[in-house]
Amino acid sequence: MDRVSAFEEPLKKLLGGPTAKVMAEHLDLHTVGDLLHHYPRRYEERGRLTALTDLPLDEHVTVVAQVADARVLTFNGGRGKRLEVTLTDGHGRLQLVFFGHGVHKPHKDLLPGRRAMFAGKVSAFNRKMQLAHPTYQLLDASSADDAEATEAVDAFAGKLLPIYPACKQLDSWRIAKAVDAVLPSAREAVDPLPEALREGRGLTSLPEALLKIHRPATKADVAAAQDRLKWDEAFVLQVALARRRYADTQLPAVARRPAPNGLLDAFDAKLPFTLTDGQQKVSKEIFDDLATEHPMHRLLQGEVGSGKTMVALRAMLAVVDAGGQAAMLAPTEVLAQQHHRSITEMMGELAEGGMLGGAEQGTKVVLLTGSMGTAARRQALLDLVTGEAGIVIGTHALIEDKVKFHDLGLVVVDEQHRFGVEQRDALRSKAHSQGERRSPHLLVMTATPIPRTVAMTVFGDLETSVLDQLPAGRSPIASHVVPAKDKPHFLSRAWERVREEVENGHQAYVVCPRIGDDEDDPAKKKGKKAAAEEEGDKRPPLAVLEIAEQLAKGPLHGLRVEVLHGRMQPDDKDDVMRRFAAGDVDVLVATTVIEVGVNVPNATAMVIMDADRFGVSQLHQLRGRVGRGSAPGLCLLVTEAHEASPARARLSAVAATLDGFELSRIDLEQRREGDVLGQAQSGVRSSLRVLNVIDDEEVIAAARQEAVAVVAADPELAHLPELRTALDALLDKEREEYLDKG
Repeated sequence: MDRVSAFEEPLKKLLGGPTAKVMAEHLDLHTVGDLLHHYPRRYEERGRLTALTDLPLDEHVTVVAQVADARVLTFNGGRGKRLEVTLTDGHGRLQLVFFGHGVHKPHKDLLPGRRAMFAGKVSAFNRKMQLAHPTYQLLDASSADDAEATEAVDAFAGKLLPIYPACKQLDSWRIAKAVDAVLPSAREAVDPLPEALREGRGLTSLPEALLKIHRPATKADVAAAQDRLKWDEAFVLQVALARRRYADTQLPAVARRPAPNGLLDAFDAKLPFTLTDGQQKVSKEIFDDLATEHPMHRLLQGEVGSGKTMVALRAMLAVVDAGGQAAMLAPTEVLAQQHHRSITEMMGELAEGGMLGGAEQGTKVVLLTGSMGTAARRQALLDLVTGEAGIVIGTHALIEDKVKFHDLGLVVVDEQHRFGVEQRDALRSKAHSQGERRSPHLLVMTATPIPRTVAMTVFGDLETSVLDQLPAGRSPIASHVVPAKDKPHFLSRAWERVREEVENGHQAYVVCPRIGDDEDDPAKKKGKKAAAEEEGDKRPPLAVLEIAEQLAKGPLHGLRVEVLHGRMQPDDKDDVMRRFAAGDVDVLVATTVIEVGVNVPNATAMVIMDADRFGVSQLHQLRGRVGRGSAPGLCLLVTEAHEASPARARLSAVAATLDGFELSRIDLEQRREGDVLGQAQSGVRSSLRVLNVIDDEEVIAAARQEAVAVVAADPELAHLPELRTALDALLDKEREEYLDKG
């Protein structure tokens, strides 16, 4: 067996069909290499019990605990049986429940004083934490009356017991047994780190690291293995990004320098306010990039309302000044229309180039979306190919084959996390200048603040500019959690507050996770039973159409309530937004279609229903829709989540701070599984298993430095075949495309 094929061996060969099938379907593990890189989540020490008070609700856990007591209860006149077992760690307690025919064996096994490993999903019943029907493995030598139990006891007699990320279908101890079967292959691991780097940093070899991470003798073994494996992940990823940056510097682009006394100067002269220091600093960084003959690749990030659109518009005007065209891609038609409207309003007569009453230095600003009428679309396409239109704003309709540009110089992508890499690449391929294909400059905007370490890993191929200063005139936003289940009168008070805001001449948003028509309703699509299983017997998320009707008939009766969601016709959506912006609608009940770009300064209140169903960054983004004028904003986060749940902790964090960078750290710590390399775009599982992009900043920064040096010396990695192999393994087809097209 050669060195590579040992890791590529299918698990089915070593573990048998049933186990391999469960691993593939539930843990996405298919090969020996996959399983060897499925590292323990933590380690239990011999004699130590798991702290039971810190268990997270609604998560699958494995704990080592001692039985305090056990009792069988009967119900239904003695026909039904329930076994209740209380576990202890010496401080906290946890209840186990078994029903019906599942009572007999645990009643025999789980005697007071016995120790065991238990695995199951943590739930709350009568305010107590419990595991219902957990699987367990006894750890008392006296009870080891079968081969599997004896093995478990022997393993636990070794100092550290690995606890693996597991699932309902496969317990941690069964995963440990499977790892034992493949562990000999670890000795054949191909080491991706250059020898000089490994020795210079005192890192252990990869085979040794894999053996120590799975079967450590001491805590020092675990630390040494983790240090080494973190370096693998950080270094291979940074090499991929460094190669991408290097390739970009080899591409030709047209330098775009704004003409003096041109469109940009005319625009600046008519601005009714002064740009913030942050906007001026970031604009200079962008203009310096635009003046070079290789393409700009810059990420512009900043708080909601920090003025990113203004910075992007000035960059577009600079490119038009220099004889090129600029395209802005928005993720939705609503947002594209909003950008078009706000940009033409900001530019005034400068957006009417070639038209009667237009300014001499002006250009044409056109909108291009999929739902436009034929005549308007034909005219827009003509304006683009002739160069009459200097600026185009649109959705994915911009990247269709029939869309041709005269001289595309800059692409601005709004809300990167919503836009596929393939679309971005297709638009970039449209850039021609003097008959030659040249890459356009690229500016990516995101309103989700990203911690520096994340930017270094996710957007490592982009230079980063940060706007962390809010323009003068923005008002503070007060945020509160409304526990609707525990305190229903709080929800009643929330609707009273909405009424008060409207009576004071303001407007409000109510946001729901779901639309609520047949096409969107999982209960109608899959049947109620399937939907209940999918939701874990929770009710489906609240829906726009139902909530709007309830509010209009109930607590908000008499107010002008309208709905807005993504499946409405574009003209209808635009009409609702126009009327809301004009003050003709009091309360807008919407989905997250209002998450980005919608600017209504008179809207001061937002109620987010089922707020626990949204991510931290999304909640922060939504909240940024209020407090955009001179009146303070109010955001109410309505939830039925249990007080001790991670969901409630997340909402409390959002309510406690308006600092988007702090929230993005919290978000990342909680959503640890998201694939940092492929982003949410590729749907592949996390490429980071031991590296934590928040905690391991030093490793990431050092790996980036080493990677840049390696790529500068050997861009093709011709002298580092092992590193090339590791890169190929990391960059499956989807990720390769992600980096190649970045």
